[in-house]
Amino acid sequence: MIRVLVVDDHTIFRAGIARLLSDEPDIAVTAQAADGATALALVRSQPFEAVLLDINMASRSGIETLQAIRTELPRLPVIMLSMYVESQYARLALKARANAYLSKDVSPEELLRAVRHVSAGGVYVTPGFAIATPPGPPSDRLPHENLSPREMQVMLKIVRGLPLTEIGSQILVSVKTVATHRTRILEKLGVASNAELVQYAMRHRLVD
Repeated sequence: MIRVLVVDDHTIFRAGIARLLSDEPDIAVTAQAADGATALALVRSQPFEAVLLDINMASRSGIETLQAIRTELPRLPVIMLSMYVESQYARLALKARANAYLSKDVSPEELLRAVRHVSAGGVYVTPGFAIATPPGPPSDRLPHENLSPREMQVMLKIVRGLPLTEIGSQILVSVKTVATHRTRILEKLGVASNAELVQYAMRHRLVD
């Protein structure tokens, strides 16, 4: 039996995914969580063969939660789910060592394939993503695709209007370190201010 943890801060979506998976004879959703902190407590206390993790949660992002899981349970299969088009976030999720990346409009059949594949130890990449983002040098990518997972994390928090002090508190680093990340982000994206950073993020559909 494939025991699954579903992590998403939208109750209706989370319940729908749980119902879909639990209808399968070889899959059981044995726990659900609405935030990263609860998810971490659950993976520490009980076994799972797969975790479905929303990339865009309010309190602690999916990438942050994934990084924490990887620190403690490096072999636990994690599938990142996102409402964003795959080419924007898939590289980031896979760079952070997710086992799969799926958009939330994926077909039920593909979701089930991914769960079974990663629970058996594989890495699942959808054919659409493989076609849309062929491997290539950094110069062939959009600027934000060259950000590190930490830089992307900081960028999204800046775009959402969080002050540097609060960002530092959330990700457990100093304000000076956050400021350094911000400088590198602006340089990599070729923008000069937070306002231009917001415009960039909206133009590339990195935020709602």
